[in-house]
Amino acid sequence: MNEAVAARAAGRTARVARKTKETEISVELTLDGTGAYSVSTGIGFLDHMLEQLSRHSLIDLTVEAKGDLHIDFHHTTEDTGIAIGEAVAKALGDRAGIRRWGDALVPMDETLTRVALDASNRPYLIWKVVFTKPKLGDMDTELFKEWFQAFAQAAGLTLHVENLYGENNHHIVESCFKGLARALRTAVEIDPRKADAVPSTKGVLGGSL
Repeated sequence: MNEAVAARAAGRTARVARKTKETEISVELTLDGTGAYSVSTGIGFLDHMLEQLSRHSLIDLTVEAKGDLHIDFHHTTEDTGIAIGEAVAKALGDRAGIRRWGDALVPMDETLTRVALDASNRPYLIWKVVFTKPKLGDMDTELFKEWFQAFAQAAGLTLHVENLYGENNHHIVESCFKGLARALRTAVEIDPRKADAVPSTKGVLGGSL
């Protein structure tokens, strides 16, 4: 690792605390980590997916969330996506030196999912994922889109998620999170050939095309 890359990587950490009348969430992350995680949201399946996100992106991630689960899982799921996304954006800073784009094609048994992203600071989500069951465990499957939408918006990602085929709903959603992890790992990685340069001809990321 050259000096410019090492200097960039050393400071890419963030802490975010988010408190509303519905949820209270704290997030700590390190972009240049080893995939270590400690996740507690009160929603077992969501914990499992966030652990996959950390492990396969190599982003160290700590999440503590308390929410109004007696109502439903919507607020906790969405606000967790917001908080983690805000932490990613904060850790990226001006986004100088990053590779910017990442993509992954993730098979999981009978399932295949494609994820592509641009860490452009222009948030947008394309979600082409269909579930055949309303729930996985106690979690509503419609909430997975809400998490990805919240995360993409807060992190400043143009994010495309497409399940090409699959039958098992658990495999489908897990391949989405693993695909996000692998694509994110590539996109936020420091490019040693341009460690001090913002990857845009405008000199900044975000705003209009």
